[in-house]
Amino acid sequence: GNGLRCMFTLMNEARIAVGLGATMLGYAGYEASLDYAKQRPQGRHAGAGGKDHNSPQVPIIEHTDVKRMLMMQKAIAEGGLALGLFCARLVDEESTGTPEQAKAAGLLLELLVPIAKSWPSEWAQEANSQAIQILGGYGYTRDFPVEQYWRDNRLNMIHEGTHGIQAMDLLGRKVLMENGRGLQLLAERMLATAAKADASWGPEAAALRDALTQVGQATQQAWDGAEPAQALANAVPYLQAFGHTVIAWIWLDVAASLGDDPSPAAQGRRAACRYFFRYELPKIGAWLNVVKSRDPTCADLPEDAF
Repeated sequence: GNGLRCMFTLMNEARIAVGLGATMLGYAGYEASLDYAKQRPQGRHAGAGGKDHNSPQVPIIEHTDVKRMLMMQKAIAEGGLALGLFCARLVDEESTGTPEQAKAAGLLLELLVPIAKSWPSEWAQEANSQAIQILGGYGYTRDFPVEQYWRDNRLNMIHEGTHGIQAMDLLGRKVLMENGRGLQLLAERMLATAAKADASWGPEAAALRDALTQVGQATQQAWDGAEPAQALANAVPYLQAFGHTVIAWIWLDVAASLGDDPSPAAQGRRAACRYFFRYELPKIGAWLNVVKSRDPTCADLPEDAF
């Protein structure tokens, strides 16, 4: 009957919940490592004449690499939260919108669920790893909670569909559904955000357009005359690149909506947007190169060669 269809209605919401759970563990690690970084004194600033060893030590949050690790966690945790909330709104719009709005929300939701589940579960765990790094040896002990956040978050990459399953669902079904209508709707929203952001976030808007073009080309080239096994051989790198592009869009939309808000919270979110575009989004080129070429390195290796 319709049991499988009904089950996937449940699964979609469960997968969003997994992504939000992963995000919250990432956020908890961020909060814990931020608090530690503000209190832990270590090292001194170096001036033109070197370090003054008679000066007091500074909190480690004043060291650039610690700021980098905190910014990485912030960009992932808050970006993942914004994505989860956007998907939750799509769930509501399926029930409350006009028939046209509900149809569009449903298509966007189908496309984004693999991202909403997998992206936070992979990258929020990496954020937890950076939280441990900030605490140093303490982070590896049970005296602080960050090691447990990392251990707990490891499950989220597995249950409700592993990365490999989500990746094959995205590239093998969701981007092709209704002749790519879901991907088209998402692209329209991304381009609208880029247009809104052009005046104040021009380089980032251009980078988002370029990323969207790369994803579109990779989607086409993966399937161009290919058998499913060939097209899907590098589905996980496709999922990673697609996810980074979606989060870049989310961050640009957040940043453009802040306007000239001078508050520290707004300043931090603008910085997180810049961080994501400069440190994270450029990674998609390497991921998509193997997708476009349908690289057979892994697929063609015989079992006895491992």
